[in-house]
Amino acid sequence: MKHIAATLILLGLVSAAWADEGKGFYIGAGVGQFNVEADNIDEIGPIVQEFDSDSTSFEIFAGWKFNKFISAEAAYLDYGSPDENIGGVNVKADINGAALFLVGTLPIGPLEVYGKVGYLMYDLEVDVGNQKVDAASGGEDDPIYGVGLGMVLFKKLEARLEYQYLDSNRLDQSDALWLAAAWRF
Repeated sequence: MKHIAATLILLGLVSAAWADEGKGFYIGAGVGQFNVEADNIDEIGPIVQEFDSDSTSFEIFAGWKFNKFISAEAAYLDYGSPDENIGGVNVKADINGAALFLVGTLPIGPLEVYGKVGYLMYDLEVDVGNQKVDAASGGEDDPIYGVGLGMVLFKKLEARLEYQYLDSNRLDQSDALWLAAAWRF
């Protein structure tokens, strides 16, 4: 707990030092590719051995830049419906939810390298043969991490390429690659 308090105080001091530079509200949206892998979901049984699929995903986000180095961001992530035919049975996973992030940015001219850490609260619905599996479905919340590269155009428009990793307790591997744009006010 002392480490968290010290980190928050340090972030506040850094924010105050650059309070007049690069601060403000931004909104954005993106499209991406979500990949999910589940070698075994115990609640479903042996039918979901080696589930490995991907789908098109969408995001909308908004944030506040405290300065050019630190921002907070909220996002809605819809990872789509990855599905796969396993043993003649269609298995599908619907994943969507809301995330909160703390973002650290290193501006290098018109480019910005950033990393973010957050928490995703999401719904996971698993269907096997068009039947919802209640034991494997439900609300989840897990840490989520991201790294990316942004390019600022016309001082207001930012184009982003980002990799996100969801550290899920239920899924063995889940990550996304995003192409997004944000508008800074």
